[in-house]
Amino acid sequence: MATALYTRPQETARRLIAKYGQSGTIKRTTPPDPIFGGDPTVTSYPAKLVPMTYDERYVDGTNITSADRQIYISSVGLAIVPQVGDIVTAGDVDFHIVNVDPHNYDSVTNVVFIVQGRAIAL
Repeated sequence: MATALYTRPQETARRLIAKYGQSGTIKRTTPPDPIFGGDPTVTSYPAKLVPMTYDERYVDGTNITSADRQIYISSVGLAIVPQVGDIVTAGDVDFHIVNVDPHNYDSVTNVVFIVQGRAIAL
């Protein structure tokens, strides 16, 4: 059950992301069955998100590159919890998730997901 202390910041995050953000998707690839084989399955989940450029003081060229984006994802209505390896589509750009900060202070209520997305080179 969600803690009342954290539902208010969760609603604030949802409202701000809905106002200033955009619609996007999170794609998760499920590997094929190890015994029967087959093709990997890609499932897309709709999300509300805000991609933002990292402040220059955090860009070191290794852990955070100049092409990385800090992506705020609303937890309200999101069917999954973003994981490293998922792909976030914001606008027409795909980003690999390389780091996830769930902002889950009470281990029950996900307030907002802040992920580090690395642009996929074409």
